Amino acid sequence: AVAIVAGDAISSLPTSEFLRRADAGCVDPKGALPSPVIPHGYDRVASWHIDKGELTREQLAMVPVLASRQAMRHPLSLTSAPLSVREVLSSPRVAPVTNLLECARRADGGAAFIVADSAFIDATLGHDALSSASGTPSPRLGPFAATGGIVVLGGGEASGPLYPPPRVSEEMFSCEQAASAAFSEAQLLPSDIDWWGLYDCFPICFVRALEAVGLAHKGQGGRWVEQAHEATRSTEYSPSVLPVNTHGGLLGFGAPWEVPAMYNILEACQQLSGTAGPRQVVGARRALVYGNGGIFSHSAVAILSRPVD
Repeated sequence: AVAIVAGDAISSLPTSEFLRRADAGCVDPKGALPSPVIPHGYDRVASWHIDKGELTREQLAMVPVLASRQAMRHPLSLTSAPLSVREVLSSPRVAPVTNLLECARRADGGAAFIVADSAFIDATLGHDALSSASGTPSPRLGPFAATGGIVVLGGGEASGPLYPPPRVSEEMFSCEQAASAAFSEAQLLPSDIDWWGLYDCFPICFVRALEAVGLAHKGQGGRWVEQAHEATRSTEYSPSVLPVNTHGGLLGFGAPWEVPAMYNILEACQQLSGTAGPRQVVGARRALVYGNGGIFSHSAVAILSRPVD
């Protein structure tokens, strides 16, 4: 068994120190990106999509609005009220097509979970720990009972350039390759997934993820966001209407730098075990989680499931 633990404290940092550390962690040797480096790197990709006519400025702004609507339902979220597109577009500009409310929310926080193979579970808790006729976790699970012993069905990783090239092209992105590997190992299709945890440090990361994992057709991620924005206008919308980042993601829940991809996994475990409360997606059996590193530099995707016999 392996305990995976992460924590960070960046909202406690003065803004100047936060920016210094962020820039130092992603320095382009050619100096092509101005400070703040990370927002400008993602902004370059967002501008590329806008110039191609695949995305509008308003559709990008709708992403943090969706995140705020989702995050309001989580008791530990930083978000207490929904954003509007106007508020997002009126917030201070950070890069040409990126405003402050389109940046992952600085937060202090941590997360932890345990990963173990079936042999370990069987040896320490017995086979019935992961399956039962009633579909409920065995009492012998102890601390595992909260998630019912969620199973990893497949995973994939892929890498692209360490820094965004001056000319953006599809060849630099790796999420689609990672997702394809995960689907192949799990022997599943996007239509088999009930819940999605997609990395959303900036709106363009979320939009590209929608397309890479098969939720939206290529070039239609912005349109998908627009439709989701319309479908969730009512504060009473069902979680099943938008089974993506029900905790609010980096843009709504909070992003303690080294932790937020783990929040996707923890929310997936709650969804699959039926313990997500007012965020619960009805009948969630399988989940896909995606984490992104650098400026589209690395992608990791895992497909999780309820316990299976």
